[in-house]
Amino acid sequence: MKILFSKVAVLAVFLPFLISEIAAQNGLNTVKPVIADKDLVIKISDIGEAAVFYPVDIEGARLEVLAVKAPDGSIRTAFNTCQVCYASGRGFYKQVGSVLVCQNCGNRFRMGQVEVRSGGCNPIPIFARNKTVTPQTITISKEFLKEAKTIFSRWQRR
Repeated sequence: MKILFSKVAVLAVFLPFLISEIAAQNGLNTVKPVIADKDLVIKISDIGEAAVFYPVDIEGARLEVLAVKAPDGSIRTAFNTCQVCYASGRGFYKQVGSVLVCQNCGNRFRMGQVEVRSGGCNPIPIFARNKTVTPQTITISKEFLKEAKTIFSRWQRR
């Protein structure tokens, strides 16, 4: 019984790392190259059911936007930080399977919740009024990104 318990304890400790590694091997948690001090332009053709993370440096501050295709086929965008946990510095998301998981509180969000739910422990949405969408691209202006710098002031995903 003691050996079984220790194996379960080891599995409990290493399972999150194993899941993250499997997700990375399966193409989840794709992080694009950093863009600096300009509008973020996302190619719609790059977006699928696996979230894509877009790091942006605005005036020396690191931000990150995520984009994903929701089950209804729409493309959703949000800042990669949790509305409740952002001040912790660890309130960012990683995709595990078909959900986003906050790295601070562990809350899980389905892709269909991105950009729909606001408030509470959700990814901070980037609504239609804050971006320009064409059939080929989604553009989020540098000015709008600049307004979000404060929510990333303690962010530790680097």
